[in-house]
Amino acid sequence: MIKALNPENTRLLPGIFKDRASINRNYLMKLDTHCLLQNYYLEAGMQINGMQTIYDPSNAKIHWGWESPTCQLRGHFLGHWLSAASMLISTNDDKELKAKLDIIIDELEKCQKANGGKWVAPIPEKYFTILEKETYIWSPQYTMHKLILGLTHAYVYAKNKKALTILNNLADWYIKWTDKILKSDNPGIIYHGEEAGMTEVWAELYRLTEKPKYETLAQRYGNSELYDRLLKGQDGLSNTHMNASIPYFHGAAKLYQVTNDEKYLAILEKFWESAVEKRGTYCTGGQSAGEFWVAPNNLAACIGDRNQEFCTVYNMVRVADYLYQFTGKVEYLDYIETNIYNGFLAQQNKFTGMPTYFLPMKSGAKKLWGSETRDFWCCHGTMIQAQTLYPELCYYHNEEEDKVIVAQYIPSEAEIVNKDDKIKISQSIDMKYYAGETNFDDAISTQTSRWQMKFTIQANSEFTLAFRLPCWLTEQPKFYLNGAEIDVSIKSGYLNIKKLWKDDVVTVYFPTKLTTTSLSDMPEKVAIQEGPIVLAGLTDNDYGLKYDDLSKLLRPAKEHTYSAFPWQQSTYRTVNQSKETTFIPLYEVTDEQYTLYFTKKEESQEFILSKRQ
Repeated sequence: MIKALNPENTRLLPGIFKDRASINRNYLMKLDTHCLLQNYYLEAGMQINGMQTIYDPSNAKIHWGWESPTCQLRGHFLGHWLSAASMLISTNDDKELKAKLDIIIDELEKCQKANGGKWVAPIPEKYFTILEKETYIWSPQYTMHKLILGLTHAYVYAKNKKALTILNNLADWYIKWTDKILKSDNPGIIYHGEEAGMTEVWAELYRLTEKPKYETLAQRYGNSELYDRLLKGQDGLSNTHMNASIPYFHGAAKLYQVTNDEKYLAILEKFWESAVEKRGTYCTGGQSAGEFWVAPNNLAACIGDRNQEFCTVYNMVRVADYLYQFTGKVEYLDYIETNIYNGFLAQQNKFTGMPTYFLPMKSGAKKLWGSETRDFWCCHGTMIQAQTLYPELCYYHNEEEDKVIVAQYIPSEAEIVNKDDKIKISQSIDMKYYAGETNFDDAISTQTSRWQMKFTIQANSEFTLAFRLPCWLTEQPKFYLNGAEIDVSIKSGYLNIKKLWKDDVVTVYFPTKLTTTSLSDMPEKVAIQEGPIVLAGLTDNDYGLKYDDLSKLLRPAKEHTYSAFPWQQSTYRTVNQSKETTFIPLYEVTDEQYTLYFTKKEESQEFILSKRQ
């Protein structure tokens, strides 16, 4: 089976992804520890230093928005923080974050003891009593899932053993509560309160500990009726809450990993068929309108201010990652690539690291950014996790086939143990990354494409190095081994090189062309892409584009800069249009108005319009 690498064996190298990840890491450190814990202290009845009385709320050292003590979803963000920090501790051996995380776990242990030794939460147990009465309450199981998953990650990736002790005690509370619900007149209450993520985390804890209580909890949460509907070929998704449903399929994936029951793989593949293949996506890879699944082939009708909720992007990437590991189909890697450029990067502010909850698709849209301490939307939490995920997505290992797979083209390095050999592989853009500084002797290369990459391999064994051939390729790629162009076998979306590897260098060049994409219910409008990167026109309206050849519509606009690459990348200006417009990568858009979909105007339409005027 294909497996992702352990985070401790991967890390990012200089480039845009490391820049964005660093902004995110600094934000995690900047957040006040006591504010992260504020709602856990309040629930445990513990005093918070300096907050016994608040005389000036506007200047109080407290987290607001969804973390406000008045919000029913309060405390969810700490779980996300634990997950994100744990991943960085593993990947980067980040000792500062490790110290901060260990303090937080110590404080959570104190809160659990103050609550009687089992319950540890930012919300009261009575929220579950309200849930039992089927009275509306805002997603208490969602909040608890984030904490449970964060503690699990703290144990697995940050090696904090106390986190597992806290989980072990909390699981006893859940056994008791689910026992009561299953004996009640309404056992379906277990499936209320946005509980979809629980199956995955309980199954993972069973895999880690082999304790029967975790297996019991995974079984109790793992029988969603949505599974049955999809297996019967029904839709089951349209117009339902998207982010409340996707985690069910993380659960199915984890159950497949733990049990090897083919039923769960069938559920996962049926979900993908319904969610992506039959439904379609926007040019960015996103699919939601508001927080809901759009009906198949109805995406254009739902274009507006509230498309592409970021949580859904993050969670669908996780589904694609599972499916790739189970099937090896390159289409899932292509899906991930589209979404990391046009979701992970595009919905993170490149200066502040803050998220935008939605990514508007309408003409003349603007991104609405969150703040550091006054919002804490659900997407705020998934964003800080997303920016830690890049190293894990770059490489996979198929030990049975002696194969190392390069899945994403992100500057990074990894160490892989293949049988008795330790392989080290690193990839970088084959161009100096200056980050604001240069030496003249370094600046002699005239190559300025982000898609020319250099791979350095250190090993002492024979194995296959497989490179994903992106779906957007329109021309034959170039591959060179130690400077000499090579013939390679191309199979199932990969370019495979099998040899005895020692100290070798592979250079790869993927030529790119501008392409267009449209939606089935809006074929007259197109979005423009360069490779996987969606280009945004910096204009407040769709004024229509007249062209026969994309290369004559847009001309590269090169401004010398050292902020990311020696030459500005993926920037264009229109030629011979009604007004000049600059197109830039959607992930570079910050506060500008932008338009993604443009009406393609025919020559005859332009002539008729000019005559009428």
